[in-house]
Amino acid sequence: MIPRSCWARRSLAGTGLVTLCLALAACSEHGDTQDSAPPVDGDRPGPPWFQEVATPWGVDFVHSAGSERRFLFPEIVAGGVALFDYDQDGWLDIYLVQGGDGLVEPGALTGANRLYRNLGPVPMGAARFEDVTKESRTGDTGYGMGAACGDIDGDGDLDLYVTNVGANRLYRNDGDGSFTEIGAAAGVDHPGWGTSAAFLDHDGDGLLDLFVVNYVDWDGATERECFSSSRDRVRSYCSPTVYGAPARDVLYRNLGDGTFEDVTESSGIGAAWGNGLGVAWGDFDGDKRPDIYVANDGTPNNLWVRGADGTFEDRALFLGCALGGQGQAEAGMGVVAADLEGDGDLDILLAHLRGEANTVYLQDRGQFMDRTGAVGLGAVSRSFTSFGLVLADLDGDGWRDIYAANGNVLREDPFYSPDRPYAEPNQVFRGSAEGRFRELLPRGGTRLESVEISRAAAAGDLDGDGDVDLVVVNTDAPVQVLENIVGQQQSWLGLRVIDADGRDACDAEVHVVGGNIDVRRRVQMAYSYQASNDPRLQIGLADQAGPVQVTVRWPSGAQQSFGDLAPGSYHVLRQDVAAGGGEK
Repeated sequence: MIPRSCWARRSLAGTGLVTLCLALAACSEHGDTQDSAPPVDGDRPGPPWFQEVATPWGVDFVHSAGSERRFLFPEIVAGGVALFDYDQDGWLDIYLVQGGDGLVEPGALTGANRLYRNLGPVPMGAARFEDVTKESRTGDTGYGMGAACGDIDGDGDLDLYVTNVGANRLYRNDGDGSFTEIGAAAGVDHPGWGTSAAFLDHDGDGLLDLFVVNYVDWDGATERECFSSSRDRVRSYCSPTVYGAPARDVLYRNLGDGTFEDVTESSGIGAAWGNGLGVAWGDFDGDKRPDIYVANDGTPNNLWVRGADGTFEDRALFLGCALGGQGQAEAGMGVVAADLEGDGDLDILLAHLRGEANTVYLQDRGQFMDRTGAVGLGAVSRSFTSFGLVLADLDGDGWRDIYAANGNVLREDPFYSPDRPYAEPNQVFRGSAEGRFRELLPRGGTRLESVEISRAAAAGDLDGDGDVDLVVVNTDAPVQVLENIVGQQQSWLGLRVIDADGRDACDAEVHVVGGNIDVRRRVQMAYSYQASNDPRLQIGLADQAGPVQVTVRWPSGAQQSFGDLAPGSYHVLRQDVAAGGGEK
């Protein structure tokens, strides 16, 4: 939570494009000079926050982009992950999305996705996973990008959507440990290049609809040849703008009979095109209807605001969150929508290309301000290219921190790894009561700095100890499973917030009060980059030992209070219509 008093407020009242761009430039906090070497705005190196446990925990996934000097564009942005409890045993499972040889050999088994089942508690508080891909029937062999989770049929278990370069897949959870692929039958097997996706009930009928972000209208047969610079003529990957073929995102309406209707045109979503990579949703304007934010790569971002008539309008440009602080389209990748200031509205955290810095847009009465410099992320993130983004209280002190999964897309002088010119270290930024972030050293929060080409990053409590663990997908390298070892030192509260039908109540706001604790958090699964995250809330209570009071504001606006909740365990908070938690 960032106190409102920490921020200078300024109105962007201009209505024209020129006026708006000038106002954005004047309000920019991005004005840090670019350094030749990465700047450090952090503490001196201290104890690690994470330890890498993929091998001892049984997760042996190795991502393959298939990049054997082919430089096919999808290779540089591939890699996705979903953390979800597919078998409803209370333990978080891991689904990992593979690339492989699918671009040149469709259906190649080397490109199969993998599902790892969490076996639950083992001695010494660790976790253990087993590969259940075969029996679960989830080993898609398309050239994979990302994943999204949601209960599409209201049967109490989570279904799985996988985005590909080519036809996407929808895996219906059959409740017996296996899935049935129904993408074509359900009408959601879009043949384009899908990246991030999200399930949300956009029309309020109680059924989860599906929003799919598409990147570029790309064809391997017409791949372009690009170079890192005109001087050295070293082959590299192209920019998305080289193709001049931004794609249109897709909205599917759940019809309740196992099928979906493409409502892209009738909903208004079809009015804009972009190079889409990231998505996050929530009620941005406070009207109790879900809105959708799309991070675009090299084209203006979209904020789809849903009107009372059920249609969406892209308001990003006029509200100040379409362009960078200097009025230019930037390379948006991962995105998080959250209330950073504790003032009740949604702000935006956005990952960017090296040279642009990761952006914080703070909202004030409907307008967004670029306050990246004010929160301390300007210079220190400018020297990296970030994809996955996690905003969570990683150290359990009550203040949210940031994890950025980094990896370059431009073949430049290898600053970090002589053999891997795209590799960069990941970063952890420690949050504070003052609303600023400081980089944690060593970079990435592990004892030894890891230098990889990281893409998706997902957050969740994998071992059931109440703190936030991470899964990071690295291009052409083993996955990283990062066990949180710093949060174990603090008191914590775990919450699963579900609606009256038993589904995770995404976009519900939770207010926790007790002792010196006063925090607000929102339930979300779809954020970061090509990832689905633990819907449960892990709330750090620092040294708070006594019970806390919790109030849930449901997406309808109705509120419901839950009495003394003891720290150190998970609690299920279910919407009770009779108790006043129903629709308003």
